[in-house]
Amino acid sequence: MISKAPAPGADTSGDPYLPAHGNGGYRTRHYDLTLDYKVAPNRLSASAVITAEATQALSRVSLDFGEFRINRVLVDGKAAKYLKRGVKLHVKPAKSIPAGAAFTVEVHYVGNPRPVGSRWGDVGWDELTDGALVASQPVGAPSWFPCNDHPSDKAAYRVSVTTASPYLVAVTGTLVERSTSASTTRWVFERPEPTATYLMSVQIGRYDDIELTGRGWGSPTGLGSRLLSLGFGQGRVESVTPTVPQHAAVPPRLRRAFERDFGRQGRMMEFLQRLFGPYPFAEYAIVVTDDDLDDPIEAQGMAIFGANHVDGRRTHERLVLHELAHQWFGNSLTVADWRHIWLNEGFATYAEWLWSEEIGGPSASALAASWHARIKAKPADVRIADPGVARMFDERVYKRGGLTLHALRAELGDRAFFALLKSWAGEHRHGLVTTDLFVAAAEVQAGRPLGAFFTRWLHTPALPPLP
Repeated sequence: MISKAPAPGADTSGDPYLPAHGNGGYRTRHYDLTLDYKVAPNRLSASAVITAEATQALSRVSLDFGEFRINRVLVDGKAAKYLKRGVKLHVKPAKSIPAGAAFTVEVHYVGNPRPVGSRWGDVGWDELTDGALVASQPVGAPSWFPCNDHPSDKAAYRVSVTTASPYLVAVTGTLVERSTSASTTRWVFERPEPTATYLMSVQIGRYDDIELTGRGWGSPTGLGSRLLSLGFGQGRVESVTPTVPQHAAVPPRLRRAFERDFGRQGRMMEFLQRLFGPYPFAEYAIVVTDDDLDDPIEAQGMAIFGANHVDGRRTHERLVLHELAHQWFGNSLTVADWRHIWLNEGFATYAEWLWSEEIGGPSASALAASWHARIKAKPADVRIADPGVARMFDERVYKRGGLTLHALRAELGDRAFFALLKSWAGEHRHGLVTTDLFVAAAEVQAGRPLGAFFTRWLHTPALPPLP
């Protein structure tokens, strides 16, 4: 049975999987966050100014927010009444907000940030042994700022972080200002592109700042050279010299191993731009924490890895590529709701397989055949187009999503398939996507209906034969 979204109201986004996160009645346009963080006591004093537009008349505005003491709330600069109930902050302005009106909500708060508990474990702001990180997918953003916590409500950001000077701060955005006063440093970042709340991140630690631009560059080989032969290296977009500023924040003890493990970062960026079109953001940052992490984390224009992902042997290079691919699929192209998560994970998984082929490893066909056999041995009880909230991050969503793309490649042929990837990423740049939109785009590229194909691969639990 296909999940049906509840009707959105003031306290729900209407998401069929996570209706308690996100709120109705308005669209957020901009967050201005001012954070003062003390590392040792894990103490955050902060303010958030949220600029939004009412989509209906509002007598109150609801926000998702964690466990902080709220000192003051204003709407359009005037004091407003508020009520904190569970994970919701309800704000009642002095006057109702008419439909179509722009308004601001300003929240001043203080407390000890901690992760949000979820069925996937704790997510959000978390302490490191010496520092802090934010890993918010899918519901952790309220752990550090009041927000409309739904992927469809993308907004621009300005984030200011003040902390002790020995610590490096990395935020998802472009660093526009840094100033030191006494023993603290203030870092200011801007994120102008529309960004989902779960993709905003703050990283604080004793890191070296390493410039990556230009590392590992070289001529296309493997799949890259075949794309050239198909005409995907010709023209203004494909042949542009990659100039994306890339840098990394790395613990000094891991610097040598990092330089080996991430030595092909420049080549990865060139390769994915050849496949998917221009990189969609102004910069790319990599953070390696001094603590171990279960999994790498993608954020807007950033990827975060644990110390356990760096060994000097490129053991986890596929994950490096996977997180970079998410900048196109998941971050620039963001799912309209969580049912469509295969559009994030299936694309990043298939990008891994294409990279393996590019560097002389197992081909995409060989990897597809291997994973097809492994998935076939598992129960046939997941529909990729709507896996259900409990299976959003099931391995089969990732791998069968990749298999779907490999089967589509066989269905369309290389020229049409790779043209589809590039047009899909370009036409929906910084937008919201759904499975139906992708099916329609594939049918345009194919010049024929593909309903039966996508029914087999996305809507039927039984695994189809691999072409």
